[in-house]
Amino acid sequence: MDTAGAMPTDIDPRAPVRVIDPSGGANQSRVREWNERLVLSLVRRHERLPKAEIARRSGLSAQTVSVIMRALEEDDLLSRGAPIRGKVGQPSIPMALNPDGVFSIGLKIGRRSADLVLMDFVGGVRSLLHETFRYPVPGSILAFVVAGVETLRKSLPEAGRRRIAGIGVATPFELWNWLDEVGAPRGEMDAWRGYDLAAEIAVATGLPVHLQNDATAACGAELVFGRGREFSDFAYFFIGSFIGGGVVLNQALYPGRTGNAGAFGSLPVPGPDGAPRQLIDCASLFVLEARLRAAGIDPSPLWLNPDDWTDFGAVLDRWIEDTGAALAIAIASVSSVIDFEAALIDGGFPAAIRARIVAATRAGLERLDLQGITPPVVAEAAVGSRARAIGAASLPLFARYLTDQNVLFKEMG
Repeated sequence: MDTAGAMPTDIDPRAPVRVIDPSGGANQSRVREWNERLVLSLVRRHERLPKAEIARRSGLSAQTVSVIMRALEEDDLLSRGAPIRGKVGQPSIPMALNPDGVFSIGLKIGRRSADLVLMDFVGGVRSLLHETFRYPVPGSILAFVVAGVETLRKSLPEAGRRRIAGIGVATPFELWNWLDEVGAPRGEMDAWRGYDLAAEIAVATGLPVHLQNDATAACGAELVFGRGREFSDFAYFFIGSFIGGGVVLNQALYPGRTGNAGAFGSLPVPGPDGAPRQLIDCASLFVLEARLRAAGIDPSPLWLNPDDWTDFGAVLDRWIEDTGAALAIAIASVSSVIDFEAALIDGGFPAAIRARIVAATRAGLERLDLQGITPPVVAEAAVGSRARAIGAASLPLFARYLTDQNVLFKEMG
């Protein structure tokens, strides 16, 4: 990481080190906190690293790294791996994040369902709570969170409960929009206007709360826990009730000026009838839901169990075909602005459906005139249907223990 001009990269190795206290309240210098976050971030990215490799990648002295790692280990944030013996010298001991060192909670609010996940320090989902509804209203969402957080806390031993870093919330911005598409009454959805969800959850649970756009949070989950290491730059599409997305540049999430970068649902594309529409009206689950209802088919399995759908037959086949064609045009459009290396596709559906959508999108790209554009690799994302909740759960971890995602991957060579 090039830290020149940003933060000092060394500390006095003789000074006592206070690592970030998982129960909160530690008062420490910015330099010390930065170095602790830097070490934790490097270990997280590479899964396990010995002291010498951490020193090389971070630019810190070996002695400083030893002091920091010893303190992090004492606070149960790092754990030792099996020694690796070379031909000469002392054996190398790789260090890894301790999964039980920190926990976080992620809340995904959708237009048909909500998820609450308990995640450990390495991204493992320990518990999942799922609730469905016709449409979300503030009071019911808050009640779900309060009861759910208590359930998740009780699933941990006492020591683990004290190590919950906070709650991340992934929600569509302006939930009161697109009322007609989900059949929600305007009066009830208008309750979201001016409602400070983060503040209400913080008061009700006593935990720090971090808010993010749902598709951006899903993109962050893919960057950190999915295929983020494979591509330097990628456009990310997540198909939920409405399609959204995210942008990754130079292996860092780019949220944009208002946190809404990658709002791909607003891209103009031709609909099945050739008339111009927004991508959201062609490649979203609410479109499939409407088609199923029109065909007399119960659409409730779409949100009751996003990992195990019923076979919806010809209606699903046509929706996948139309979705792939629309996504192909959207991918060509965004690639004419940014030379993306890849376009990753995910959504609230089974992996088999994702694979079919990716295949349909690739076929759609082959039918387009791409002269002047280098088409990106079109591939399946890896995190899956819970990406928004997992991305939400990662927010408290980065806010409290890890370096900012915009600098996380810029290591020293």
